[in-house]
Amino acid sequence: MKGKKISFIGGGNMAEAMLRGLLKRKIIAPKQLLVSEPRGERTRFLSQKYRILVTSDNKAAARFGEIIILAVKPQIIKGVLQEIAGAVTSKQVIISIVAGITIAFIASQIGKDKRIVRTMPNTPSQIGEGAIALCGGGRATPNDIRVARELFAAVGTTLIIPETHMDAVTGLSGSGPAYIFLIIEALTDGGVQMGLPRDVAQSLVLQTIIGSGRMVLETGDHPSKLKDLVTSPGGTTIAGLHVLEENGIRGALINAVVAASERSRELSQALND
Repeated sequence: MKGKKISFIGGGNMAEAMLRGLLKRKIIAPKQLLVSEPRGERTRFLSQKYRILVTSDNKAAARFGEIIILAVKPQIIKGVLQEIAGAVTSKQVIISIVAGITIAFIASQIGKDKRIVRTMPNTPSQIGEGAIALCGGGRATPNDIRVARELFAAVGTTLIIPETHMDAVTGLSGSGPAYIFLIIEALTDGGVQMGLPRDVAQSLVLQTIIGSGRMVLETGDHPSKLKDLVTSPGGTTIAGLHVLEENGIRGALINAVVAASERSRELSQALND
């Protein structure tokens, strides 16, 4: 990344998360970053906080960067792509974090010779703990994918997937933080129901979730094996698990991922028509 210039078209929360991660890890210097954003107060904030370059001119941003990161809302992406089409060349790498927008759609607006990488980050990227899926278009080179992975490693863990899996990723890791927040809230309420102060209950829940996830990562064991290690015959855990199974927790979570993935597919089709 040494010496490369990066343009962000859109200066919202996800763009700022990437800026913060890249600068914090010293992957890139402020003078190499330009953000195009129509809201004056937002550009002033980003400029003052991160000492980066800012503009309200999308075409100027498209000409500046060797890497262009599309970070706008899906509803306006078509107009933005049409606006910058004449300023983008095949020498640049286009990285999209726009939910639901296919590589084929982007290429149809800015040219089929363009090198395009599509990504799906999630909201924990804002604190450097994101789960980010990436896929490359037909013109994207292995080096383009490597560069994209290096960029997104600044805000989380990256995985390369086929584009056909992007809707499933949206339903799982894209929407997943909301499922986990709901579980955190429910478990905390359970602790409060049993007499714990709310701050104590929430602290215990948060560390339990963090520690459990890290156990799966570090041991490499299947979650069912780790679950069985906690579950003594006739004990407290099996009593709780029995209630969860009776109330369909497993099926509910599976169905949530399926429903969100299907909705993502519907929205993608509508946006890309």
